[in-house]
Amino acid sequence: MWWFPDLGDQVLGAIWPRRMPSAVHTVFVSDELAVDAEVLAYYDQGRERTRLERTSRLEFLRTSELLERFLPAAPTTVLDIGGGAGAYALPLARAGHDVTLIDPVPLHVEQAREAGVQAAAIGDARSLQFDDHTFDVVLLLGPLYHLPDRDERLAALREAARVVRPSGLIVASVISRFASTLDGIQTGFLIDERFEAIVRHDLATGQHVNPQRVPGWFTTAYFHHPAEIEDEFNDASCLVQELLAIEGPTSGLHDLDVWLDDAERTAILLRAIRRVESEPSLLGSSSHLFVVATPTPSSAPSGIS
Repeated sequence: MWWFPDLGDQVLGAIWPRRMPSAVHTVFVSDELAVDAEVLAYYDQGRERTRLERTSRLEFLRTSELLERFLPAAPTTVLDIGGGAGAYALPLARAGHDVTLIDPVPLHVEQAREAGVQAAAIGDARSLQFDDHTFDVVLLLGPLYHLPDRDERLAALREAARVVRPSGLIVASVISRFASTLDGIQTGFLIDERFEAIVRHDLATGQHVNPQRVPGWFTTAYFHHPAEIEDEFNDASCLVQELLAIEGPTSGLHDLDVWLDDAERTAILLRAIRRVESEPSLLGSSSHLFVVATPTPSSAPSGIS
C-alpha cells in the first residue's frame, strides 16, 4: 500500500570512507546529515524491514521483475540510494551484482547490515559521496517521494546522473498523485474529513502531509502527476526511456492477498498488469510508477570536493 513507503530506503556495510555531507535543510540533524523529523519518526518505527513482504507484496513482486527486466546482466555495480533495510539490495547482490546501499535513516542502515548487505552507510541522495561515473546502475526507489521540494528532487536526480556511467541506467520509483484517493476509497479512510482534506491537498499540490501522524496515513511526501515526470527528469539531465505502472489498476484491490496467495492467480495478475503497464491513460491508477532513465549526453560531471 502506498502509505507504507515504497521500495525505498537501503544501506551499506561500513560507513563509506569519504566525507559525509554536512547538515542540510530539515529539522532533525544527526552527526552526519539532516533528516526530515516527520520522516525520521515514521521510519524509526521499524516497519520498512517487513513492509514489502506484508502490506506491499505486489509492489515488491512487480518492482523486482522490472529490475530483472531492465538491469544489465550481472556483474554490474549498483548504487541503491534510499535502500531501506535492503529489500532490493540483497537479491541483487545474490544475483551477482556489486551493490552499495545508502540511506539517511540510521535504523535502516543497521537493519540492512544485519540482513547481510555488505556495503551499507548513511547517506543523502542530494549529496552523494562518490566520484563521477562510478556505477553502472543507480536506484532511487524511494528518495524522490521523500523530497517534497522540486529543487531537492532535481538535486537528487542530478547527483544520480553524475555518479552513473554515461552508458548506465537511473531507475526510480515515484508515488502517483492519485494514490491517496484510491487508497482512501479502498480503506474507507475518506469517511474521515481529515483524510479527505489531505486528499484534496494531495490532488491540488502533490504535497502529502499527515500533520497529526494518524497511523496508516503515511508521512511527509510528494506525489507525482504522471504528466510531470518526464519534464522533471529532463530538467535534471536525465532522459526518460520508460515510464511504467508498478501495481497498475490493481491498486486498492480489496482481495489482493487472495490473488497473491495462489501461484496461478498471481501469474494471471502479473500478466494482466504487464499488458497495460505503459498505457498512458492508466498510469495514474497505479499507486507507484517505475521510471527508467539515462543520463543525457550533455550531462557535465561536477565532481565532489
